[in-house]
Parts: sequence; C-alpha cells; structure tokens
Amino acid sequence: MPAVEAEPGVRETPDDTALLHAHAAGDPDAFAEIVRRHRDRLWAVALRTLGDREEAADALQDALLSAFRAAGNFRGESAVTTWLHRIVVNACLDRIRRRQSRPTVPLPETDVTPAPVSDRDTAMDVQQALQQLPAEQRSALVLVDVQGYSVAEAAVILDVAEGTIKSRCARGRARLAVMLGHLRNPVGSGGVPSPNGPETAASRKEGGA
Repeated sequence: MPAVEAEPGVRETPDDTALLHAHAAGDPDAFAEIVRRHRDRLWAVALRTLGDREEAADALQDALLSAFRAAGNFRGESAVTTWLHRIVVNACLDRIRRRQSRPTVPLPETDVTPAPVSDRDTAMDVQQALQQLPAEQRSALVLVDVQGYSVAEAAVILDVAEGTIKSRCARGRARLAVMLGHLRNPVGSGGVPSPNGPETAASRKEGGA
C-alpha cells in the first residue's frame, strides 16, 4: 500500500520534544512556541506556590531562562511539560528558601476576574493557609489538588517517590483542615479547595490519595 502523503500546504504541528530539539539546534522560534503552549499553567504553578505575583513572575522568568539554556541536556526521559514544571517548581522552592532567611508577609494573591465576596474571602483564606505549609507539602498540594496532576505526574515533576507525594499531600491536607476548618467546604474529605473555587478536578480525581 503506498504511503499516505500529507495534503499540499498542510504542515504537521511539531510536538514539544521536536520543538525543544529544534531550539537546541538553533531554531530561533521553537522555544517561544513551547512557552506559548505552556506558560499559563507554569505561571499558575509559580503563583500558587509562592503566593506573590512579583515573586512568581521572577521565578518563572528564572525557570524559563534556565530551560532555554539547558535544552541541549534534555534526554526525553519525561515529557517536556514535566521537565518544565520541575524547573519552575525548583525555582519557586529556591525563592522560598531565600525568603525564609529574610521572612516577609506577602499579600495573598487572588484572581483578577471578579468574584462574589464569599468566593474572594475563601480564595484569600486558602492562599494564606497554603503559604503556611512547609514548602515540600505546598508544592505537592499545588500540583495535585490545585493544578490537577496525578500523584504519579507530581512525583516525576518533584523527582520523588509516589509514596512521598501521597504522604506530603496527606500531611498538608491535615494541616489545612485545621487552618480552614471554618470554611463551609472543609478539606478533610481529601482535597484542597482551589483558590479559584471550592473544588478542583484533582480533588475529585485524587480523592484521599
């Protein structure tokens, strides 16, 4: 059977790995396309992990610069998006460690989209509570309960065992259950209320993982 040829004028969209290799080979536009595809989710992870817009922007910029420079070292052992998330989380954790040496009290970050007062109050409560968790528990909960990653995916991103992710999430949820016990939708059922609303896809999917 003859090979099926692509229609004239139709270009196949390269996947992330092909784009990253193209960038490493000198393509001036490839990395910008990767950033365009994943920036929103990377930004959300940085913002929820750090709880401060300026810090998150700086961490994301540092992470993307690191990824830009390290593209030639990518070996394809994980998805490009997983590799990027790991770099972003590490950049955030570095900033948290530096911030702990010179503690500040950032204003809780909320979404720009208008929301009912009760929802905004809940978002602020959740964000403030997240910032009180140890960095490792916070990063695990942000990935699993807020961003919707599976335990397995979060384990790859944070470069730890799945059991470690489950343990960090469980301990973090237990702490949040105490801090957020006044809310109408407690986290004791096995998920972190999202700063965007009372429930996330992850809290439904992961349950009590």
